[in-house]
Parts: sequence; structure tokens; C-alpha cells
Amino acid sequence: MLRHEIRPGRAVAGLVMLALAAGYAADAAALWDAPPAFFVALFTGGLWAAVLTTWVAYRIRRRREARRASREKDGAPASTSGSQAMR
Repeated sequence: MLRHEIRPGRAVAGLVMLALAAGYAADAAALWDAPPAFFVALFTGGLWAAVLTTWVAYRIRRRREARRASREKDGAPASTSGSQAMR
């Protein structure tokens, strides 16, 4: 059993930040001459990708929970199934 929920949006955001750090490091070491607009575009595009990933994961999770709840509703209530004593 999982100890916590998987958060794919955070993973995407983390990968984007690692890519930014690698780009800045390469630029600082004079291995790569990147224009500043590249970093701005990578940052904003990466955050939008993380937002989209989070939204899709949220929708999938909500749909899965709704299916699970509807399956649980189909069973007989506990009071009529004989599992609880009637008063």
C-alpha cells in the first residue's frame, strides 16, 4: 500500500528546475552561451506543463474515487444485510 499520493506535477516542476539549474551552470561555466529568453521560456513553459500535469492527475484521481464510491453504493446497507443488531 502506498504511504502517500503520487504527485506527478511536482515531479515535472522538479525536473524543470533541474534543467534550469543545469542550463545556468553550463552558461556560468562558459560551456554554453544561452540567451536569457531561453531561461524565461523554459521556466514559464515548465510551470505550465506542471500545472497541466497536476490538473490531469487531479481529474483522474477524482474519476477513480467517484467510481469507487459508486461501487460501494451498490452493495446492501449494513442494517439490512444482517451484520448489525436491530434495536
